[in-house]
Amino acid sequence: MAISGQPDFQAELRDRRARIETALESAPEAAHLRQLLEEVDAALVRIDGGSYGKCESCHDAIEEDRLMVDPLIRTCLDHLNTAERRALERDLDLAARVQNGLLPKQDLRLGGWEAAYHYEPASQVSGDYCDLVASDGDGGDLFFLIGDVSGKGVAASMLMTGLRAIVRTLVGTGLPVSGLMERANRLFCESLPSAHFATLVCGRADRSGRVEICNAGHPPPLLVRRGRVLAIEATGLPLGLFCSGGYPVATHHLEPDDALLLYTDGLSEARNRAQAEYGAERLARLAAERHALAPKALLHACLDDLAAFRAGSPKGDDLTLMAIRRARRE
Repeated sequence: MAISGQPDFQAELRDRRARIETALESAPEAAHLRQLLEEVDAALVRIDGGSYGKCESCHDAIEEDRLMVDPLIRTCLDHLNTAERRALERDLDLAARVQNGLLPKQDLRLGGWEAAYHYEPASQVSGDYCDLVASDGDGGDLFFLIGDVSGKGVAASMLMTGLRAIVRTLVGTGLPVSGLMERANRLFCESLPSAHFATLVCGRADRSGRVEICNAGHPPPLLVRRGRVLAIEATGLPLGLFCSGGYPVATHHLEPDDALLLYTDGLSEARNRAQAEYGAERLARLAAERHALAPKALLHACLDDLAAFRAGSPKGDDLTLMAIRRARRE
């Protein structure tokens, strides 16, 4: 997902400067704090002079996702020294392990529902969001979520982790889906760097087959029923664009063997060597043809079709797929 606008690094640096000055009041002799203050002041000077965000070695732009994580860096990836490159590799490896540890259980069965997912970062870490959460109530409702944070790399993965923590906390409060999304949007917006946002689908499925879905600007999930496919369009804006706003819910009833197929734009916007997009229509046709498959098998069919379409062309974005089916009655 592309970034819209530019982060306000000047405001971020000024905020950090104020925090360092507060810390120095308690520890005026702390050399590391004074050195950090000098680095922040130097970065502010570079902003005023128009050289901020440019590599001091080659003068090309420094990667924006790295600046979001550390606004004091002065070199692009191509000009890191050996020690800096090794430190970055260690950080990325740790971030990837943490992110993998946050993924939900595979092949989940709960309350008459079966669910499976495929999560594939474009690099070591991902800005895609994928979760399956069992509610604490007696009904055994299943919350399912799929989303995409703007940007790429470490910065996007950190924002995704923050959004996951917000949503997981709110699921436990018993809020309805619309209220959960409104609260998540406000909390995410207040904690978000400027010019970033997240698309998100949040749904709740109960034992009766009733499914509530809120789509905040995300590619439409597909309701697959006996060879017919219904796209569930967005009912609200992406999270983080505005701190207030409504998130209406669409309600559907699924019969045994009916399924939901959710995906990020790493699938629908994947391109082949001719630069043609895979597209949501091709996915819908495939889902209609393979409607009888169990969730895991349906995901494998989608991935096989995508691989055939791409024919070896490189992937350009994170890719996440999720399938949820109402199980047959025993």
